[in-house]
Amino acid sequence: MEKKKKRSIIRGIILGVLACAIIYTIYNTATKDTVEVLADGDTAPDFELVDLEGNTHRLSDYRGQGVFLNFWGTWCEPCKKEMPAMERQYQQFKDQGVHILAVNIAQSNFEVENFVEQYNLTFPVVIDKTKSVMQAYNVGKLPATYLITPEGKVKRVPPGELSEEQIQSLMESIKPE
Repeated sequence: MEKKKKRSIIRGIILGVLACAIIYTIYNTATKDTVEVLADGDTAPDFELVDLEGNTHRLSDYRGQGVFLNFWGTWCEPCKKEMPAMERQYQQFKDQGVHILAVNIAQSNFEVENFVEQYNLTFPVVIDKTKSVMQAYNVGKLPATYLITPEGKVKRVPPGELSEEQIQSLMESIKPE
C-alpha cells in the first residue's frame, strides 16, 4: 500500500511539472515580442551588408537619395520577372538620385552571382546571410519592396510583384527634390 501511495505522489508531481511547462510555453508564445510592421512615415531601420564585390552598403550612406529597397531570392519566380524591369529603371534613375539596393535572403554567393550574371544586373546586390535585415523589415513573402525617401523614411511598401510601370512610378516618387 505504501508503494502505491509513493507512486501516486510521484506521478502527481510529474503531471504538475508537465502542466506548468505547457502553460509556460503557451503564455510565452502568446506574449512574445512581435516585430512591428513598418508603415509609411516610419524611419527605415539602418543596416550594413556587403555586396558581391566586397563593398559595404549602409542604408544611412544613401541619405539625401531615394532608395528602392528590394528583398528577393533566386528561386522566387516573381523576383525573376521584376529584375529586368528594375535594371532598366535603375539605368534611368541612378543619375537622378534614386538607387536600387537588392537584398538577397541568405543564399550562397555562388547562387547570387550566377543570378546577377544571368540578368546582367548593375545595381548593388547584397546578401542578408543572417536574415537580420529581413527581420528588421518584417519581410514575409518575396519579393518585398520598401521605398525609402531621401530623409530615410519609409514612403511606401507596395505589395508583391511590381510591373515595370509601377517600378518607374515608385522610383519617380522617391526622387530627391
